[in-house]
Amino acid sequence: MVDTDFAWRLTQGLVRIDSSDPGAYEGEIERYIKALVEERLAQLSHPVLDAVQIAEHEVLPGRRNLMVTVPGLSDEPRLVYICHMDTVTLGDGWDADIPPLGAIVRNDKLYGRGACDMKGGLACAIAALVHTLERVAAEGELPRRGFSLICSVDEEDFMRGSEAAIDAGWVGSREWVLDTEPTDGQIQVAHKGRTWFEIEMAGVTAHANQPWKGADAVAAMAEVVCSLRRAFVALPAHDELGPSTITFGQIEGGYRPYVVPDRAKVWVDMRLTPPTDTAAAINMVEHAIAAAEAAVPGCHGSYAVTGDRPAIERDPVSPLLAALKCAADDVTGTDTTVGFFTGYTDTAVIAGKTGNRSCMSYGPGSLALAHKPNEYVPHADIVRCQSVLIALADNTLWGADGQVGA
Repeated sequence: MVDTDFAWRLTQGLVRIDSSDPGAYEGEIERYIKALVEERLAQLSHPVLDAVQIAEHEVLPGRRNLMVTVPGLSDEPRLVYICHMDTVTLGDGWDADIPPLGAIVRNDKLYGRGACDMKGGLACAIAALVHTLERVAAEGELPRRGFSLICSVDEEDFMRGSEAAIDAGWVGSREWVLDTEPTDGQIQVAHKGRTWFEIEMAGVTAHANQPWKGADAVAAMAEVVCSLRRAFVALPAHDELGPSTITFGQIEGGYRPYVVPDRAKVWVDMRLTPPTDTAAAINMVEHAIAAAEAAVPGCHGSYAVTGDRPAIERDPVSPLLAALKCAADDVTGTDTTVGFFTGYTDTAVIAGKTGNRSCMSYGPGSLALAHKPNEYVPHADIVRCQSVLIALADNTLWGADGQVGA
């Protein structure tokens, strides 16, 4: 069976492959993982493993999702680990002696782009898959419950990989679905929603020495921004997910400092928590635009919703949550904290689009280090998560009740 440092060594290999998005994308790393699985199947060379299925799906040109499935003997929901292969861009600001693709190890920490988000978690999931293949070969029969590893594309952009996995029937409302995002040792089972707007204001140009002859689109947009900020302060907070938040991530307008601007545009990121949803957000945006039009006569606003991801609330009776907490508690000898994920993940997409209540996150590293220079993952976290993911697979695939190991 796999040794305790299998995922640690694999993480180093994965970090050395550039899969930045935008950038090199996932082609090379997908081929690397597929070849690794095929090599292990060839080494094991057991007839029962002929049932293992390897599928690829081109989501975008040259960018393929990969799924490896070990079928189960029963009709029970499959256990699915879904891990994205892409990272954010390599970025600037790294220390001179810590190259983003170097996979440098110092003080039991592995440095590199994607080390915690999420090549460390991807490696742990692959370790659990390899362990499962080896156990199937050793026992000469398939497990009771099926198991799939899905390696997805585009998570760091529009999450089209997880959406394509749903559309292809790879995952739906029944499966027990776990991603391995960095969770700081927690099981994270809930997500704020993510709604995006593009808001535009159209005005009328004029010379700045006669501004009354124009309509200042930038001033009108300032009214929109202030109105929305005030509206968000008044929103109720969710007991677990906390308050809804709003960020005006990018803004542009005008073309000369001495000309009344006739256009302005802002890109808005809203992280919504119940009871506030996209419909409520649209209402707030429409009111803000109307107020701006009244405050700056001659300006007219419009908007487009460019992202609409619902909030995902905790399901306290999820069977996957019970099984995962049992495995994590047993491996760590502690009472594993169950919390929420501040971002949005592939499992949140699956939960939001299919209604699947057994979707959650558990992986090595800290989200606070993701997307930053000098990103790293500790060795101890990789060892812990590999052990937990293997224990969860053992318990749910072979255990008599899905929670107790064979």
